[in-house]
Amino acid sequence: MAPNKVGVALDWTPNTNHAGFYIAKHKGFYEEAGLEVTIVSPHVDEYKATPASRVADGSCTFCVTPSESVISAHTWPADTPGAKPKFVAVATLLQDSTSAIVTLASSGISRPAELDGKTYASYGARFEGRIVQQLIRNDGGKGDFKESTPPMLGIWDTLLKAEADATWVFMGWEGIEAKRKGVELNAFGLEEFKVPYGYSPLLIAHPDTVKDKPEVVRSFLAATARAYEWAAAHPAEAAEMFLTAVAAEHVGQPDLPQPLDPEVVKESQAYLASHYLDGQGRWGHMQPAVWDRFVDWLSESGLLTRKVQSRAAGAPGTTSLDGLRAGDVGEPIPRADVDVGAMFTNDLLPPSKYSAK
Repeated sequence: MAPNKVGVALDWTPNTNHAGFYIAKHKGFYEEAGLEVTIVSPHVDEYKATPASRVADGSCTFCVTPSESVISAHTWPADTPGAKPKFVAVATLLQDSTSAIVTLASSGISRPAELDGKTYASYGARFEGRIVQQLIRNDGGKGDFKESTPPMLGIWDTLLKAEADATWVFMGWEGIEAKRKGVELNAFGLEEFKVPYGYSPLLIAHPDTVKDKPEVVRSFLAATARAYEWAAAHPAEAAEMFLTAVAAEHVGQPDLPQPLDPEVVKESQAYLASHYLDGQGRWGHMQPAVWDRFVDWLSESGLLTRKVQSRAAGAPGTTSLDGLRAGDVGEPIPRADVDVGAMFTNDLLPPSKYSAK
């Protein structure tokens, strides 16, 4: 029988958040499960296609995104341009929040309130700027800042070159890279400033895939969980295997914007080993309370609204990123109209952990 072909679109160039995918392929777990898996890094087209768009158009089976992408898809007004399928999160890559808004320590910006009047390098997402705005306000600031949108894969360098004052990063990747370069960062954890952020990154699928091909999803998740559990138990070996697997997966493709640094990978893998699994030693499982808490906060903070971001001026139901932060947000979406239970499922994950051998 021919293997089932599966594509996984990454949210960023290969990093240790993604280690389980590469390790599962390298160790033959996907092949054992009857799967032929291709991992798609956004650098191949310089992020012209977003991970979510690759799942929406069927060119990939899964993609990696933050919770906000799923929430946005489920709350996007049907009559507004840019609507996507109501994606379903089928696993969380990490159990704990490892992201933060960061500034260069050399900038003197030592807390969120000091971002008033500064420039934040943005990924251009629907809720992003307003989450940062609320973070600033929760620290006593006004939330008045400029939101710039550099080329996606250049955002981190924009901060390092002091062309922006702040951006959002994963401390287990960019944070470790900065440390190894001797670049001191000030990191503002979202939870530290009363933002109950959701799971990030997630693995999501098209709702039709979840409905029509549950066995493919289940097989993929079982093989992936096995790899992440192995990586958590063997971080040093996992780092070496990740480096080898990335090189093999992307041979013949454009070079990565920045070569992987083996020392960053090694330290990052050690850092993430304690973040991959839940208290029962399982990978991927999500808690309903985490989803509910984040959506409740979006609603209570006035971020769950009908207008969405667009770079096409005048498109119905849309505004700019600046408009969203300035309050041009449209009518609120009632919290009761948002079905969090439809946004994620644990049902296709293996119920218990592997032996991680």
